[in-house]
Amino acid sequence: MTHALPALAALPTPSAPGSPLAVLPYLAAGWMLLAGAHGLVTSRNAVHAVGCLTVVQSGTYVLLIAIGFRRGGTAPYFTDIPPGTPVVDPVAQALALTDVVVGAAVTALLLALVLQTAKRHGTADPDALAGLRG
Repeated sequence: MTHALPALAALPTPSAPGSPLAVLPYLAAGWMLLAGAHGLVTSRNAVHAVGCLTVVQSGTYVLLIAIGFRRGGTAPYFTDIPPGTPVVDPVAQALALTDVVVGAAVTALLLALVLQTAKRHGTADPDALAGLRG
């Protein structure tokens, strides 16, 4: 006995033009960017600021993947698909991968700098580092 779900067929597809779900990745990316920026501005600890910067970078990953998404698209390997088959944007995927690698390197560098600053000055609070003011 099979039960058809006609209500599910009436739901909009995520990337259909005019669908409220089509803007969801962009809203998620914007929220992540704003939440991370708010954390950066209000942070009282350098480690927390580095974490907030990571959240901002995660928003850029979501944005890049959302820009390159194509409904029904396949992976951009052109050896075994017929011409005219829709594929996702490989440039956006490459940029997102590059963003992940650069983000990991920047996060590691910033955490190392925070660790050295905390060792020398005894605090990770940026406002308490009076010796670094110009």
